[in-house]
Formats: sequence, C-alpha cells, structure tokens
Amino acid sequence: MPTAFPDFRLGAVLATSFTGTLSERHGEAVERIPVPHRLVDWLAVYGLAVNSCTTAQLDLARDLREAIHAAATAAAVGDALPAAAVAVINDRSAQGRAAAILTPEGERRWRLSSASRVEDALGVIAADAISIIAGERDGKLALCASPTCRAAFFDTSQSRTRKWCDMNTCGNRQKKARFNANQRRSAESAP
Repeated sequence: MPTAFPDFRLGAVLATSFTGTLSERHGEAVERIPVPHRLVDWLAVYGLAVNSCTTAQLDLARDLREAIHAAATAAAVGDALPAAAVAVINDRSAQGRAAAILTPEGERRWRLSSASRVEDALGVIAADAISIIAGERDGKLALCASPTCRAAFFDTSQSRTRKWCDMNTCGNRQKKARFNANQRRSAESAP
C-alpha cells in the first residue's frame, strides 16, 4: 500500500482509491485534487509520477474519476453500467501509453511513455477500473455504508462483508456516533 500523504485517502486498489479523491459525495463533498499540482502529488504516491499537469488534464482526470465511480457504483448494486461512463473509461484506457515493468525486487511498476503524460497515468487507472468492474480480480465492489460517503470500494476481505470504504475515516466516524448515542441513552435512563 502507498505511504500516507496528507489529505489523501489511500487504498490498495488504484481505481477505487482514485474515486476517493472526491469524498463525502452525499454530504459536504471534499475535493482532494482541487488544482493540477494535487493530481501530480496523488499520482506520485501511486508510482505514476508525472512532471506537470494542466487544467485540461485535471478535467480529464475528474471525468475519469466520475466515470469510474458511476460504473463501480452500478456494478456494486447490480445495475447496468452507464454507457457514458463506460465510454470515458474505455477512451482513457485506450489513449494511455504505459507499460508494466518488473522491478529487480519482483514488483510490478508502470512506466509511462513520458514523464509529463498525465494521459498515460489515467490510462493505467482506467485499466485498473476495467479489471475490477469486469470481475477479473478476487474481491467484490461494494458501497460505503456511511450515508454521507457512499464511496465505491473493492472489498478483498475474506468474508467480502466490509461495510466502510475506510475504517479510519467512515468506519471510525460511525463507531464514534454509535458510542455517543449509547452514552446519551445510558445517561437518560440513569435514575
């Protein structure tokens, strides 16, 4: 898993982590890539380093993020995949020029065609989305149980019953709310 970076929700699955760059979708939305440089930062955390990003490239990235979220959400609830989302994912995948390489340590990394090609990095993210939405990987798509979040995530737990996109944020928030409600009930019922 990538190392921590301030304000980024990082996960082990590239595509669903990318959709997490917009969190609290059903509450007060938090945009974690508000400017091009933040996309450069996020990509670097995932080994997709680019030198720069334009506003137009950031717009492409956000379009891809929303397409992945829409398709993953549909897949998680068993609905038909939205045609427009599929088209965006396929376009980004086809337009990227990246190659998987093997490191001496036996790990897979991505080599982009150029250090400044955001489109190559987006192609890698789109290809990852295709593999999880198509069911090629061991796990299942699910939606966060938090009513303000509802992020799509890829559940690889043994039982495939994970409820939260991230236990440290949404899960912890829900546990804290339950604890506080129980404390209030206890205080109200005390003599």
